[in-house]
Amino acid sequence: MTEMIEIPDAEADWEPATDLQAGGRNPVRQASMFQSATWPLSSLALLSVDLEAVARRLKLTLETSWDGRGSVRAAFFVLDGTDFVVTHHEGDAPGTHVWTRKGGPVDPAARAGVLLAALGVGPEAVSYSVWGVGTDLRHVPAAWSRGRGKPTRSHQDLWADFKRSPELFVGRVSFGAVVAFLYGYDIASGKALLDGFREWLAAKLGYGRNLVYWVLAEKLLFPDGRPEEPWSPETEQHAVAGLIGLLDGYFDHLASDPEERRRSEVDR
Repeated sequence: MTEMIEIPDAEADWEPATDLQAGGRNPVRQASMFQSATWPLSSLALLSVDLEAVARRLKLTLETSWDGRGSVRAAFFVLDGTDFVVTHHEGDAPGTHVWTRKGGPVDPAARAGVLLAALGVGPEAVSYSVWGVGTDLRHVPAAWSRGRGKPTRSHQDLWADFKRSPELFVGRVSFGAVVAFLYGYDIASGKALLDGFREWLAAKLGYGRNLVYWVLAEKLLFPDGRPEEPWSPETEQHAVAGLIGLLDGYFDHLASDPEERRRSEVDR
């Protein structure tokens, strides 16, 4: 049997590892499971409903953890292809904070609408939102500064995984292969990924609303003209990275200005 070795107790002036350490005497800083599992998040809304009531309605299991602001109760779930987190911190005003995973195709107002429908309440339940409904932007809830993990797969998960390792999805990475994969996924997901992307690209160019999105992307990525085929590995790499960058820009645009997306859809 292995003989266990004694180690000394904590030094007398060390703070608990879970505390904020202005003095930094304890050499470690412990992160909660909530912090470790929840990065990055985008704030979505504050609902004037009780977190316990949300959990009862959706049959969620609330988990208790902590972060630098104290105790937090949270539930992680996927609804209609979007990762959600609902939370409440000790000391927060009554209500439920709603977050979504950062990145990927997210229209904040539409996503919140899906959640409200699942909860069986209307927009009157929204007391704060990132798109402005009932919002005094000078008084942003202090809790909105953290991130989230994923219990099951979602559209946002797939986009994050695809960006990180496109070769796992398309084999030999080329512009054509990436275009084909994204087009197929968009069709299979009911246009959850590329809806409005073509119009956004055309707006950036100032023309081309009658062209397919990959042609518009090529015109933006190769302003001096499309390279002759076959493309070199360097050209393929440039085109793939550029297309992914354009999609990220489009998703950021949707997250920051969903109203403009709705206007563009009306114009189509």
